[in-house]
Amino acid sequence: MHKHKVFPYKIIKTACSLIIPKEQDNAYGPWSIGIYEGFTPFDLAAAESITNPVLTGKDVSDKDATFVADPFMVFKNGNYFMFFEVLCRKTNQGDIGYAESRDGKHWEYRKVIIDETFHLSYPNVFEWNGAFYLVPESFHDLSVRLYKAVSFPGEWEFLGKLLSGYRYVDPTIFRYNDNWWLFVTTPENDVLNLYYSNDLLGEWKPHPMNPLVKFDPNIARPSGRVITYNDRLYRMAQDDDPSYGTQVFAFEITELTEKSYAEKIVSEKPLVSMTGKGWNAAGMHHADLHKIGDKWTAVVDGRDR
Repeated sequence: MHKHKVFPYKIIKTACSLIIPKEQDNAYGPWSIGIYEGFTPFDLAAAESITNPVLTGKDVSDKDATFVADPFMVFKNGNYFMFFEVLCRKTNQGDIGYAESRDGKHWEYRKVIIDETFHLSYPNVFEWNGAFYLVPESFHDLSVRLYKAVSFPGEWEFLGKLLSGYRYVDPTIFRYNDNWWLFVTTPENDVLNLYYSNDLLGEWKPHPMNPLVKFDPNIARPSGRVITYNDRLYRMAQDDDPSYGTQVFAFEITELTEKSYAEKIVSEKPLVSMTGKGWNAAGMHHADLHKIGDKWTAVVDGRDR
């Protein structure tokens, strides 16, 4: 696939997080969370009525957090719920926390809801048959794990492993044509694989066209949920070359069956990207999109260096 223009930036890269020593920490984190809006999913900009970032590591009250990142949102009964990675400074381990908002503009951090003995991030939360589920990244556990809300949004239980035995990064689950589908990448951020199943906790099979993307860190790693817009499917991909978490591109999935897959880039212009100043000066690597009212709202993250 076509390589996209990116901007060089020297960082410390891991599969899940950007790790910044404490002495380099500042007001933002380095990763923090903001809100973008647009009348389509592809014309996003910082919301004029919102002061970004809406959440930083300093908002976390039950952990000494280096940063917050990888936000996923639920809009339910007029209220907003956001789930995200909380990186603990002492252990350098990610946990899953959440925040609430009545208007989508002002957010209140609540608490960490999932804290395992290994790193968690990228909490892909979704509703199915009246219940809420969450699939985080748990590649240190060599698994893709499924959680269910016992009492939404604050109490969750572990149901089981969808995949195991490998370092699956940023699992992105979605429902399409009576199947469940799951994108994952690798710690090298340059391969995209796809799995599918008839049942959430049933047998997950690798797609016969795997890898869908091979040796291309510009477009392989997922960066938010798969959305439907004008009856078409779109996946988000982060650009990790030559540096981690620079910008996000959208791809239309033009063909998806148990035997075939095809996609095309929506635009050479990134969905979200570094701004050169402030909380997202040096990069953005996530966009979770939702149609709310007459606008699309995206919870995004950015790094300031």
